[in-house]
Amino acid sequence: MTDFLHFLNTADIDSLTKISGITHPIAEGFIAARPFNSVEDCLKVKGMGKNLLARMQAAVEANESEPEQIALVPPEEEPMPLEKSEPAKEQAEEDKPSFGSRLGSALLTFLRALLRLILVILLIGGVGAAIYFGLPLLRERFIAPVEQNAARVTELENEVANLKIQLSEINHQMDEMNTSTEAHTASLEKLEAMQLTLETELKENNDETLLRLKREVMMTRVLDMLARARLYLAQSNFGLAKEDIQSARDLLAELEIESSDEVLAQAIARLDLALGNLPAFPVVASGDLEIAWQILMNGQATATATAEPTSAFTTTPEPALEVTATATP
Repeated sequence: MTDFLHFLNTADIDSLTKISGITHPIAEGFIAARPFNSVEDCLKVKGMGKNLLARMQAAVEANESEPEQIALVPPEEEPMPLEKSEPAKEQAEEDKPSFGSRLGSALLTFLRALLRLILVILLIGGVGAAIYFGLPLLRERFIAPVEQNAARVTELENEVANLKIQLSEINHQMDEMNTSTEAHTASLEKLEAMQLTLETELKENNDETLLRLKREVMMTRVLDMLARARLYLAQSNFGLAKEDIQSARDLLAELEIESSDEVLAQAIARLDLALGNLPAFPVVASGDLEIAWQILMNGQATATATAEPTSAFTTTPEPALEVTATATP
């Protein structure tokens, strides 16, 4: 213990820092706190503890005992060099691997490489098979339906565009028909007023010229009514068409009574057929109306056959060219 206390009071910084755990600041603290009257006074130094103090004491005691241990150990004798001998050479040759072992090792290495190559080929083949069989399935399940839907959407868009164009044309035709219908209506009103005027004048003065002019006005009214009826049929307005055909038929009957004209009788017969086919068979009625129109315009009977009535109305006849005869009193 006295030697350890002497070491603490006399050791320099290098000796202190050689001890594990003693840093340079702790060593300076030791030197600054000297002299120590007892070993426990070292614990007052900053950074010191009982474990570190015990470690310092063990290190100092170990250094003091090292010279004695060195002196007690006898000097080792230098080993004698071994002479080369034939048995050592034979031993080296025995340690060298044989041809069979080398061949087995090479064969094992070859088998391992072959196994790796087979695994790589199987992996590549599996990926290729997945691509070969998977791509058609993927196209069939996902890509093809999308392409079909896209093509169908394009077709529908084109159909919608065509329908819009057709609808625009139909609207334009309907506008023209409405305009023509209004024109015929205005003309019929004027002709009716003219006929009433002529009838009044005929009551006052039974003149042959006025009578002939009245018949021409009535015939013009018939043609205008039939033309408007054809427009109504084209617009699928069968009720108004039937009313015009009936009015035209009554006027023709009045003219036929006065003149006993066979052409008028044939036209009346066709108009009766048209009235019988409305509104159940508008297509057949339209054909009868067309024949009556041709009879009145040509002034002679036609050989056109009457179409058989059908239970379904599929098409709407296009309005024929409007022909309106005007008479000037």
